[in-house]
Amino acid sequence: MDETNGETAIRVLVADDEAMMRAGIRAILTSVPGFEVVGEAADGREAVALVAELAPDVALIDVQMPGTDGLAATETITAEHPGTAVVVLTTFSEDTYIARALSGGAAGFVLKSGDPHQLVAGLRAVVAGGAYLSPEVARRVSHELDGGRLTRAAAAREKVETLSGRERDVLALLGEGCSNDQVARRLHIAPGTAKVHVRSILTRLDLENRVQAAVLAYEAGLAHRY
Repeated sequence: MDETNGETAIRVLVADDEAMMRAGIRAILTSVPGFEVVGEAADGREAVALVAELAPDVALIDVQMPGTDGLAATETITAEHPGTAVVVLTTFSEDTYIARALSGGAAGFVLKSGDPHQLVAGLRAVVAGGAYLSPEVARRVSHELDGGRLTRAAAAREKVETLSGRERDVLALLGEGCSNDQVARRLHIAPGTAKVHVRSILTRLDLENRVQAAVLAYEAGLAHRY
């Protein structure tokens, strides 16, 4: 992050093959204090190269781009440049890509047609170490991961019941996109204790990452924000 007017600016790379979409996102982010768009890419290959060159805090990446698509770019960035978080831009017609983006290490998902406030909130959440899914995407992810069966919610609630009360509190905050430090502040516990709880939740529930934890919190009815 860079210092801008005494504040820490979140450095963002925007990757989308549509110039108008890139311009729109740039306009949104430059109108919000604390953000700096450090680069733009028109395809996944260019996005990966710019991440290596610029080391942004977060890369906002479209799913469908010519050549190297956003999914392949996400996998490469998260594997080779772990200091850059990835937020995936998606549309309702791209539900089938969500599971791969999730397994590829994406820390957030926002809709292209969504509220700009969700975009800003998502970028802030993942840079802080949390995970973020816009409300619409959270519902879509839930269906994508289990075929949309009605039993998904019941299964999620059953899994959550295996956690302690404190762990359920932590899981609910993960569902809101909170980082470990934010969890600690909200629950008035030490950051190290919050980290231990998060690790325990992921292990006990056989979850790969915080995004899956956020999805589970949504499915179990814990994440009220979604």
